[in-house]
Amino acid sequence: LVQLVESGGGSVQSGGSLRLSCVVSGYMKRDRCMAWFRQAPGQEREWVASYNDESDWATYADAVKGRFTISQDKVKDTIYLQLSSLEPEDTAMYYCATGSAAPICTALEVDYNNWGQGTQVTVSS
Repeated sequence: LVQLVESGGGSVQSGGSLRLSCVVSGYMKRDRCMAWFRQAPGQEREWVASYNDESDWATYADAVKGRFTISQDKVKDTIYLQLSSLEPEDTAMYYCATGSAAPICTALEVDYNNWGQGTQVTVSS
């Protein structure tokens, strides 16, 4: 059973930074795609970033491009999301996810079959 456990969330002021971590365990074969999604109160969950383990290619939502960075440490089986220049609009529960269903790493939730429980990020102005 694959398990994903996020950590690193917290409360920061606008302009601040956080690094989210997602430890992956229980897998037989590493999933090709890793991603971060977020969900703000009263809103639908939205894609933030994806990382392709085979091509070492990352993609980002326009709202976070240039401010967030997705990466992984294969030795530690950990996926990271570095959040910089945070804005109040970034306040949300952040979820990591992995999957290999699609040939490319998409922004679609249905393409990710393993999910963490989430870590809360709150940004105050």
